[in-house]
Amino acid sequence: MTYQALYRVWRPRTFEDLVGQSHITQTLQNAISEDKFSHAYLFSGPRGTGKTSAAKIFAQTINCEKMPAKEPCNECAACQGILDGSISDVIEIDAASNTSVDDIRDIRDKVKYAPSTVPYKVYIIDEVHMISVNAFNALLKTLEEPPAHVVFILATTEPHKIPLTIISRCQRFDFKSINNKVIADRMQEIMTEEQVDISSEALEAIALAAEGGMRDALSILDQTISYSDGKIEMDDVLAVTGSVSQEILTEITEAMFDQNTEITLQLFDDMIMNGKDPGRFVFDMIYFLRDVLFYKTTANLADYLERAIVTESFQQLTEKIDEAWVQQVIVSLTECEQQIKWTNSPRIFVEITILTITNRHDQVVATQPTEVNQAVDVVPNETVQQLLNRVQQLENLVENLQAQPAENRPAAPRRREPSRATGNSYAIPHERVRGVLDVAEKPSLEKVQAQWDGFLLQLKGMNAPAHATIQNSKPVAASDQGVVVAFKYEIHCSLFLDHKETVESTLANTLANHLTIIPIPEDAWIGIRQDYLNSQERQNPEEPKEEESIVTEAQKMFGEDIVEIEN
Repeated sequence: MTYQALYRVWRPRTFEDLVGQSHITQTLQNAISEDKFSHAYLFSGPRGTGKTSAAKIFAQTINCEKMPAKEPCNECAACQGILDGSISDVIEIDAASNTSVDDIRDIRDKVKYAPSTVPYKVYIIDEVHMISVNAFNALLKTLEEPPAHVVFILATTEPHKIPLTIISRCQRFDFKSINNKVIADRMQEIMTEEQVDISSEALEAIALAAEGGMRDALSILDQTISYSDGKIEMDDVLAVTGSVSQEILTEITEAMFDQNTEITLQLFDDMIMNGKDPGRFVFDMIYFLRDVLFYKTTANLADYLERAIVTESFQQLTEKIDEAWVQQVIVSLTECEQQIKWTNSPRIFVEITILTITNRHDQVVATQPTEVNQAVDVVPNETVQQLLNRVQQLENLVENLQAQPAENRPAAPRRREPSRATGNSYAIPHERVRGVLDVAEKPSLEKVQAQWDGFLLQLKGMNAPAHATIQNSKPVAASDQGVVVAFKYEIHCSLFLDHKETVESTLANTLANHLTIIPIPEDAWIGIRQDYLNSQERQNPEEPKEEESIVTEAQKMFGEDIVEIEN
């Protein structure tokens, strides 16, 4: 096979080719030219941003025959040997396939041997976070004090999984997502060299779909070239990536703002029937509305638009809708984007979200004083007079109560404090919680607590979304029929109800006993528990505790000096 993918053909060969990471390339170049480079580096960042390419360029530069230099010459025997893989002193290791202690011991045993061809032996360990904990421990000493001729370069997309003892022994460089404009400019250079005609709108669409990764952008570009006939246009990119055209996004946005449910659902259904992905639609809509908000704020931000192209229909849309509505829709779609990751029916979830947005009638409009007066005039005079009389009666009642001495005032009826409500307004089942507390037993709670960690582990393997709702919780009261579980976040109480049967079934398998789980927010549990204890004391104010009566009888029989009390 003679054809090579674009991302392989145009892989960076110098630091200058490594676009979007100037904060890293400049630091490495200065360190190499001054011969002050470190023995260990950690390159972290999103996929396709140049971590492995930078590591190879670094290995070439420090071994180049024209050292000291800021760039490899790519012409000498050392540079050519590293490029084609014929020099064995630059070792690239896939950590996903070499995770064991034995693999690391093999590296540790070989680093002591001097390089055979070039001045420095370089170990490039890709996806290093896949190495086991024991393997990391085996690498510690070698990584801290390697021989003078050895350099380690560790690359990872998940630096949080690497032990701090490893990170502290390396110079860390964080690669960032590449700006869409930088990606588009680099692709334009490549297309010019490849003599392929492509529109600027198509380049921008590919850059957006790549989500900050140059390798992903070149892969999509490769697919688009194969799909298109002649010049690459926007429609070709939309067909390959599954993205939604700006025209459809504009029409759906306008229909939602006009609260036209029929048109909104019809446009969405037509889009899905044409093979578009619901998740991709949500992604494109968020970015499109972001551009609408930017352009509506000021037209000078047109250069910062990532998804939208300023057309006549786009300008008309920005003039029609208001900023508050756009912000609300972006928040709703962002929540939808997170939720569809856990559902098997993303289309239905997206349809519910756009229906909710379309039917929303809660925009707050400032009411002017003249409008208030007009509203009052509409109300019949007789009704207004009745309301005024009622207000006067209430004012007189308040004055009479304030005039009475404090001890003669009627006690205000006690009422249960409402639970703290978030946007989910979870209703706390007070009576069910009290029912468990009335028959709660300490052994029952201890049994549940002893098995709780094992239950969570089993649930995680069976149903990850259900586990996500209950992982930040703990059992606080239990009987042989039910258990009260305190959740750290109130929103999880509502989400738990969607997985209640699965969670209770898994708990029953763990305990060999079916218990009804009653969710309650953690902060609300403290108040409910104290109220319950206070009510029990009021009901039995003079009933002595069993332990206290035993101590009193013992003190009477043997004397207070002899009796010693221990908890």
